[in-house]
Amino acid sequence: MTSAVTLTRVDYRNPQHATDLVTLLDQYAGDVSGGGRPLSDEVKRELAGRLAERPDAVSLLAYVAGVPVGLINCIEGFSTFLARPLLNIHDVTVHADFRRRGIAGELLRAAERIAVERGCCKLTLEVLSGNDGAKRAYERFGFTPYQLDPALGHAVFMEKKLSDDVAIRDATISPS
Repeated sequence: MTSAVTLTRVDYRNPQHATDLVTLLDQYAGDVSGGGRPLSDEVKRELAGRLAERPDAVSLLAYVAGVPVGLINCIEGFSTFLARPLLNIHDVTVHADFRRRGIAGELLRAAERIAVERGCCKLTLEVLSGNDGAKRAYERFGFTPYQLDPALGHAVFMEKKLSDDVAIRDATISPS
């Protein structure tokens, strides 16, 4: 455990918080576990402002001696099966020089406290199947693979990327 860790809830409009958030997330994105590609200049410019517009977003920064070393980004969702909010942990990253010191655990515990404060029924996250270190850490924290019926197996996280020119953004959905 790193005793000198200070956690700070991100004020997305605070320029230093915004810089620290983007710096850590960019390092994570550039790492193989984050996709291996740094954030685009547009994302770097807009991310904090976009998160500030979302009341469902909460981020925490971990500092050691004033240096930003860890980040967790969470977005509130909703469980229709339980009719309660949930908190999805979207990103967890700790700078490579500060790993294995308990910082990720501190960030996860803080996210759990926030979820409880918000009345959430659970925390969720996704992890790459080959990221064994992260999977072990999450399991130690109490996360388990999601399943409803063991005969049907575990949930699989999937995505469908949408480009900027997709006609769906111009589609009109009529109320029913």
